[in-house]
Amino acid sequence: MTLRLYYTDANLRSFDARVLACEPDGDRFHVRLDRTAFYPTSGGQPFDTGRLGDARVVDVVDDEARGEVVHAVTTALGVGDSVRGEIDWDRRSDHRQQHTGQHILSAVLDGVFRAPTVSFHLGAETCTIDVAREVTSEEIAAAETQASQVVWRDLPVEVSLVPAEQAAAMPLRKPTGRTGDVRLVAIGDVDVSACGGTHVASTGSVGIIAVTGWEKFKGGTRISFVCGERALVSHRRLRDVTTALGRQLSVGIGDIGPAIDRLQQELRERQKDVATLQRDLAVYRSQEWRANAETMGPHRVVLRVDATSDAAALKTLAQAITSESGLVAVLVGGGTPAPLVVARAVDATVDASALVRAITTALGGRGGGRPELAQGGVSSTPDEIVAFVRQTLTS
Repeated sequence: MTLRLYYTDANLRSFDARVLACEPDGDRFHVRLDRTAFYPTSGGQPFDTGRLGDARVVDVVDDEARGEVVHAVTTALGVGDSVRGEIDWDRRSDHRQQHTGQHILSAVLDGVFRAPTVSFHLGAETCTIDVAREVTSEEIAAAETQASQVVWRDLPVEVSLVPAEQAAAMPLRKPTGRTGDVRLVAIGDVDVSACGGTHVASTGSVGIIAVTGWEKFKGGTRISFVCGERALVSHRRLRDVTTALGRQLSVGIGDIGPAIDRLQQELRERQKDVATLQRDLAVYRSQEWRANAETMGPHRVVLRVDATSDAAALKTLAQAITSESGLVAVLVGGGTPAPLVVARAVDATVDASALVRAITTALGGRGGGRPELAQGGVSSTPDEIVAFVRQTLTS
């Protein structure tokens, strides 16, 4: 079994070990050591990176069946050789801040608000915890404040190994089913949890715990948060975005929300104006196009290509055209796929839906609708669509 140095000393940055095995796996090599300070992916915390001699460590996996830690490296190492391990300390420090911050936030949510943590994930940019019930924004804000107050008390974070029987009698935040010795992480008088992860020496090193968002998830709540340096990066990003928005809107940061509300209201009003103008234009154009309707078999058809109109504009036009009895409108727009709208007057006999299906089946595309109005997108060119429609309706 691999001696896991990170269990007892999370501050260890380098170590010496002996190579027990080195097995090729594609462009990597799987190395097993007699001892390691590299943390493998486990318990929601990602693996450490760094170097073993001249080899770069790109993944670390826990082989639980054999009780060994497997290091995926870029260069083969000699079996039996002694090797120097170097931990990527920036990555380790970040993971320690996030993981300890998670323990604190989970302890507050559970102990104060009766919202126990179900799972934890430490991602590359943010962390999440899933709690067992839906929590309110007020509860989340209060938990965020209390969790950061725990950080600022600079409480000791102590790691110990105790027999499972002793651990079972302790006030653990979450019971553990482990046997043998259990690794406990105690944070002052705030939390005691069974955990194999790496943690800071005292809560002050977490810096701050900042909630970045939350959402309902599987009957509970998923809370996103960042700690320490990540919180500083998140603050900078938020500051830069809000400052830029404030400048664009010519308002202070506190007035960005109301300014956006006003812009949205103005946009809705302009959209109504545009819709009215489009309807007026459609009526005007429909009069001209109706006057030039073609006879195709038993039908009077307005068959037009309008590359400047989208599907919504074509639909408005088609409905204006077919407000006159006996008319069928087949309108094609520009783009790929080409938008297509087919409409008929109440007394016309063409099935718009069937015609759209025939066009898309023959020329490619998708579409559907009702006998009086249908639309779709066609993969062919407008000229090919027009030729097909003229042949179909004429025959």
